[in-house]
Formats: sequence, C-alpha cells, structure tokens
Amino acid sequence: MSKTNFEFLDALSQIARDKGISVDTLLDALANALVAAYKRRPGAAEEAVVTIDPESGEIRVYGQELDEDGNVIREWDDTPEDFGRIAAQTAKQVILQRIREAERDLKYEEYAGREGDIVTGIVQQTDNRYTLLDLGKVEALLPQAEQVPYERYEHGARLKAYIVEVRKTTKGPQIVVSRSHPGLVKRLFELEVPEISSGVVEIKAAAREPGHRTKIAVWSNDPNVDPVGACVGARGSRVRMVTNELRGERIDVVPFSDDPVDFIQAALQPARVREVRLDDVTGTATVVVSDYQLSLAIGKEGQNARLAARLTGWRVDIKSETQLAEEEAGLGEEWAEGEWVENEAGEMVWQPAEGGEAVSAAEWSRAAAGGGTEADETAPTTTAEEGAASGDGSASGEAEVSDAPEAEVSEVAEEAPGGTG
Repeated sequence: MSKTNFEFLDALSQIARDKGISVDTLLDALANALVAAYKRRPGAAEEAVVTIDPESGEIRVYGQELDEDGNVIREWDDTPEDFGRIAAQTAKQVILQRIREAERDLKYEEYAGREGDIVTGIVQQTDNRYTLLDLGKVEALLPQAEQVPYERYEHGARLKAYIVEVRKTTKGPQIVVSRSHPGLVKRLFELEVPEISSGVVEIKAAAREPGHRTKIAVWSNDPNVDPVGACVGARGSRVRMVTNELRGERIDVVPFSDDPVDFIQAALQPARVREVRLDDVTGTATVVVSDYQLSLAIGKEGQNARLAARLTGWRVDIKSETQLAEEEAGLGEEWAEGEWVENEAGEMVWQPAEGGEAVSAAEWSRAAAGGGTEADETAPTTTAEEGAASGDGSASGEAEVSDAPEAEVSEVAEEAPGGTG
C-alpha cells in the first residue's frame, strides 16, 4: 500500500467515525461518482465499473461490454494514468455530499417515530405565522395554530413542547411541535411524577382548554398508591411544576372510575354533586347540584361543565335542586329541538326544528327561567344576554359566576374532595 492510499483510507475512516457513517457507504458513493467522472473522459467505455480495495485503497476502472440482456461478455482494465488526481477531487465532493445526506438521515432517524414525545428548545425566531425552537441539532416549528392564545415566546427563552409530526424533507427533518396539545400535559406529569413514568399511576383521560384550564383523570394500579395524591405531590409541589411550565394554566386532577356516575361526580370538582341521572340512549348525564353550587359546577363561561363533558364522554346537563323541583312539578317548559339563527333585523332568535314561529331571546329567557344548564356549545354566546337565554352552560356559567362572591367560590373549591391544582 502506498503512503497516499494509506492516508486516503485513514482519512476516510476518521470521517466515518466522526460523522457516524460506515466506511463501506462512503466507498460505494465514491465508486459511483468515479464512474461518472470516468465516462466524461474522451474514449471512455459506455459501461464501466470502479473498484476500490478497502485494504490497500487501490482504485481500478474496468470497462465492460454487455449483451442485449445486460450480461457482461467482456471486461478490461481501463484505468487512466492520471485517475488518481481525478479520484482525489471527486472524493472530496462525494464525501462532503454524503456527509450532508448522512447527517440529515441521522437527524431524521433520531426524531422519526417520536411523535408524542416532549422536547425542550430555545426560542430563536417568532412572527405571526410560527415560532422556531432550537433543539440543538435541528430546529422545531411551532405553528400559530399549535400555540397557546396570549402566550408570548421571548427570544432565548427555554420552552417545552409536544412533538405532533416529523416530516422528511430535502433540507433535513422538519419537526412540528405544539404547546396546546393535551398530550403536553400528560408528558409534563410523566416528567414530574415517578409513579406515572413507572406505570403505577396512569392518566386515563385529559381535557384541555389551552391557557385556561385542564382536567386529567388518573388511576392507580396499586391499591396502596393514591393516584391523585401522587400527581398533586406534597403541598401541591408536583402539580405546581406543571402549572408553572404551562404559565399559570390551572390543572384539576380527579380520580378515574369505571362507574360513570362516580366519574362524572369527580370530573365536576370542585363542585359537589347531589345526584347523577344517566340516559344511555342520548348519552346525557343530568347532574343535580345544590343551588349555591350551580355557579361552581358550571364554571366561568361554562368551562368546568365543558371540560367535564369532554373528560367523561357524556353530555352533561347541570340543574340546581330548585330547577329540578320546578320541572318535576310541571312549572318548567321545554322547547322543541332547534337552533339559534340571526333574523333580518340582526337579532338572535330560536328557530324550532319542526318549524313554526321563531322565539326571541327575551321570550326564551322568560320561559326558560326555570330550565337547566347544559354543557353544550351549539347555542350562540355572542353576548351575555343571548348566552343566558340559550340555556347553554358556557354563557349561563359566566352570568352565575359573576354574581357569586369570590370568597364563597374559593371556599367551596378548597373543601371539595380530590386534588385540584
């Protein structure tokens, strides 16, 4: 082996080790590139093959003659005298190209299949369309649709995000992350709660309104481990770490149950539920609470009721004891199915599905004064008056909560069973 060939192979091996590329891959790429370089020479054979001895580094070019079926019928050594210089120039170009390709492949393989994982990045760039996070070797894209409303991402700040997609492009992997996905809350709890990462405690369900509030239902596979206590931590230390990472988003941790009644009662915490009536046909759960608990059960703008419905999978209809008593006494009146539409005058009216005269918001409000409040998002909530008239949990909850003393709501929340972050 000549000194030049030895240096060539040694340099090739060093590059392969540094970049994580096999020597055989580099040699194959170099041989293919040398074939192309040989064919550009005058008098070159139409078909040729280049061999590189991995032991000695010797490079040979063999011209070939093929028959109609592509079989080699004649082969001869056609290595040019100055092919060493051509090989050196070509090797440099090929190796650099293969290194770039290999690095892109390695980056993609590192993140491919990691959808659902959590990553930590540094905010590099922010505009109205997206935010770029530097993950070290690659950058992640945080689109506007995956951002939390009103969250501001300052340049240089460290941020945890949830991987929703990994795409392979010619410029390398494109990693799309999210700050609004419910899975982010689950992964944050896995980082903070060893019982979850070990499988003793499971997060069975999660419902989230990004930036405002999240409810998670937890279950323990060990009867000696309290799942809610494990997630909340001593004096709320564990759930507080998650809340801080989510920049103040409130976290409710409730116990999961296979019994829908128990699960719905827990999901509506911190409100105390008197009774739950299930309708399996319609998938509706009628929840009865004390009069003074109605505002708390509904939550601000119906948020507590909505999250409980998403968490449990039941359509939750919340009624106070007074409302239920009036209905059972025949004092309440139920309207036929329909929808809220805007009339020619620009006012919102209730149009029965079976036809007939539309009902104004004011008329609905007077007639439905004793009706229940349902965690349904079909009714319009453009104004407080329209929302309250619709009987929808979200708007009605806003009106109720604004009238309730803050001290009373806080006291009820503290007395409620289960963990609340």
